[in-house]
Amino acid sequence: MVNKKIGVRLIALIALATVLATACTQSYSAPPAATSTLIPPGLFVSPLPTGVDAMQLVADFGTQTAQAASGTLVTPAVTGTPGTASPVTDTPALSNGTFITPLSGTGTPVAVTFTPAPVTVVTSSGVTAAASTYVAPAGAPASYTLQQGEFPYCIARRYNLDPGELLRLNGLNDWDAQHLSAGLTLQLPQTGNPFPGTRALNPHPTSYTVTGGADTNLYAVACLYGDVFPDAIAQANSLSVSAVLTAGQQLSIP
Repeated sequence: MVNKKIGVRLIALIALATVLATACTQSYSAPPAATSTLIPPGLFVSPLPTGVDAMQLVADFGTQTAQAASGTLVTPAVTGTPGTASPVTDTPALSNGTFITPLSGTGTPVAVTFTPAPVTVVTSSGVTAAASTYVAPAGAPASYTLQQGEFPYCIARRYNLDPGELLRLNGLNDWDAQHLSAGLTLQLPQTGNPFPGTRALNPHPTSYTVTGGADTNLYAVACLYGDVFPDAIAQANSLSVSAVLTAGQQLSIP
């Protein structure tokens, strides 16, 4: 009897559960039709083109809005193909040396050599002299033939030689050093020992007035200054080194 009651109750519970499950089952409604919502023109393009960063557009729009509100607009950077720059030319200051002229178009550079004119020098005594561009020899030659007005000590000063070595090499004494005549060929020492003391006999650059005595050639005049070469005096005065000088003639001594 008890088992019968339990069976009836179980059937009733199953039936109730079936009714409840059926009542909770509902079908989904159909989705609404898709409609395109366009962004107003003038702001952004909808839909955005391929490759456009939407967040960057928002940032740019915000920046432009802030600039418009402040009254300050920033001009965007210019992009595109740059034009051809105009060449800048300049004329360098000329001095000794070789210059390469600038090119316009294509071609071969042209070398232009410039030789400056002698420079005017004003000495401490107020005497104006032309500074020579003459370059003295680096060393003494193996031999030298004396010219009119020259003597061994003069040659030693000019070429920066030890006068004692010069005399011994040529078998000369002190008297000979001051009294030899033109035409004598001297062997010059090559030891490199310099002239003792100051080579210059008189200060220079300066000017010199020819007396007409023993100074009628540039070799003799050069000996008056010790370390000045006759060629340098000739160049400073636009003369030949063998020019004959006259009394009263003015010379620039470099």
